Amino acid sequence: MPRFRPQAAESDPDPRIDDITPAAALPGGEVELIGSHLGPVGSVAPAVTVDGAEAHILMSRPSRIMFHVPSLASTGNVEVRTQQATSNAVPLRIARELNSGLHPVTSPAVSRSGMIYATISGPRGKATPVSVVRISTDGRGTPFVEGILNATGLAFNPEGDLFVTSRAEGTVYRVDAAGEFTQYAEGMGVATGAAFDRDGNLYVGDRSGTIFKIDTDRKIFVHATLEPSVSAYHMAVNSEGTLFVTAPTLSSHEAIWAIEPNGDTRVWFRGLGRPQGLAIAIDDSIYVAAALQGRRGIVRVSGDGSAQLVLAGNNLVGVAFSPLGTAVLSTNQAIYDVDLGVEGLVLY
Repeated sequence: MPRFRPQAAESDPDPRIDDITPAAALPGGEVELIGSHLGPVGSVAPAVTVDGAEAHILMSRPSRIMFHVPSLASTGNVEVRTQQATSNAVPLRIARELNSGLHPVTSPAVSRSGMIYATISGPRGKATPVSVVRISTDGRGTPFVEGILNATGLAFNPEGDLFVTSRAEGTVYRVDAAGEFTQYAEGMGVATGAAFDRDGNLYVGDRSGTIFKIDTDRKIFVHATLEPSVSAYHMAVNSEGTLFVTAPTLSSHEAIWAIEPNGDTRVWFRGLGRPQGLAIAIDDSIYVAAALQGRRGIVRVSGDGSAQLVLAGNNLVGVAFSPLGTAVLSTNQAIYDVDLGVEGLVLY
């Protein structure tokens, strides 16, 4: 007996998209559409296109579709197509790859002119031919620093000098405009995160549990202690001098820590999966590479304790805001930029 295959009726309503979350993504990121009539029509699944490129659908229900952004997609409109109709279009911003073949382990650093600095960190104890790469806004990368073993944390001081930590040596180096480096401080343990406050004090995180403060006279103090991290500390400072730190552990419900100028430490937000590099926006919200409710990307955390995924993407390890108005993202292999419509906090 022949098997009956239901056909779409002429009266089947057109698919409609009411919301897209998040509204930005890396290629390959997981994006969700909310709306109506988004499920299969009869036995035929709908199609999703991003700027004309067909996406891989992960799940399709009448009110929801989840899909992976195509690897070659560019910023453009998302549509849902059935045999009968095409939905309304909604915009999706796709991050642009600037440079690859790198090995960042935390957030990039961006100069006042918009030049981007990223590491080729390498395995622990193994030297790489280039330690830090300088990347222009058009994606051109040039070797900038050679000879720092396992370059890890990057930060600019108020004078515009670049500082680099070596997690293998426990040393902090100052780098001049020509890429030559000199030792600034040593004895920092497994030196990972680095951040300056507006007074020129440098904070360095030894991932085994200590946050050091190095003042402008290069005197070293223990600023705070935290639980050890399995990978690194990541840091950012706000306009009031509060230091925010993530410290990935094996937990799936991790925190952003706030350390006040006097060293008092508290949990500022909890509920992230493996939070890594972070940056502060002009409204004091924090943008962090992390997972939220099982979805990975860039998470915005507000001072009122609310959190939302603002960009979908895998393998993200950091974020920084450029003075040119974009967000600069680092994965463990590449640097991207994207316009999130966010202005970064400028301390100096």
